[in-house]
Amino acid sequence: MIVITGATGQLGHLVIAALLKKVPASSIVAAVRNVDKAADLAALGVQVRYADYDKPDSWDSALQGADKVLLISSSEIGKRAKQHQAVIDAAKRTGVKLLAYTSVLHADTSVLGLAAEHGETEAAIKAAGVPVVLLRNGWYSENYAMGIPSALQLGSVFGCAGNGKVSSAARVDYAEAAAVALTSEEQAGKVYELAGDSAYTLSEFAAEIAKQSGKDIHYVNLPEAEYKQTLLGAGLPEPLAELLANSDTGVSKGALFDDGRQLSKLIGRPTTAMAETVKAAL
Repeated sequence: MIVITGATGQLGHLVIAALLKKVPASSIVAAVRNVDKAADLAALGVQVRYADYDKPDSWDSALQGADKVLLISSSEIGKRAKQHQAVIDAAKRTGVKLLAYTSVLHADTSVLGLAAEHGETEAAIKAAGVPVVLLRNGWYSENYAMGIPSALQLGSVFGCAGNGKVSSAARVDYAEAAAVALTSEEQAGKVYELAGDSAYTLSEFAAEIAKQSGKDIHYVNLPEAEYKQTLLGAGLPEPLAELLANSDTGVSKGALFDDGRQLSKLIGRPTTAMAETVKAAL
């Protein structure tokens, strides 16, 4: 039995879709905060169980009988380490044989602000003694693609990444990697640094949008504080604006670059090119 936390989220849904190609639906458990939102998963034969990151007591029943658990990192920045601890503790109590965790690329050395909570979670899993496979995910190409509508409107891609390169991949690539790790033998103790096969600067990203849309699009590099204000002005909530601005600064320092190609090796195919994500967004 494989339990997927945060199963109604974007990544969770894709992981379950990938798992359904490998194992029976009845062996998959979707652990969710809102059971009604998981009706589509239940219709596929997936078991749906209630669990809430903020309610530690909910996790023992959610993980009951689980052999493997995918702990998808919470989206609530600043609360994540505590929320993850609830799952880790329950995994230890219920005798989970493998805990897979979606961390961040080079979590142990990363300069990204968001890496701190991932590092705390990795340490907590180690301290608990639960067998673990770390899926250190790089940047999702969709993180930048969601800004394409405003780029088309304003004629510019804004950021503070300088000439730093991003080795991103599509969310579905990372989901497939998780499914492979969860259904393969001898994964305990492995650390995967997962990133796209090719890297690009935000200037190259802007150029790709221009090429495919036929519009004049340029990259505008801003100081981090100014970029954050631009994001806030576009209506993004403060935590997300802070994360994106800090991450762009991290890009300028090489934090989201990796050329090891561990992701494509794990999924057995090339990762989705940034140009394909741009095409889909357009």
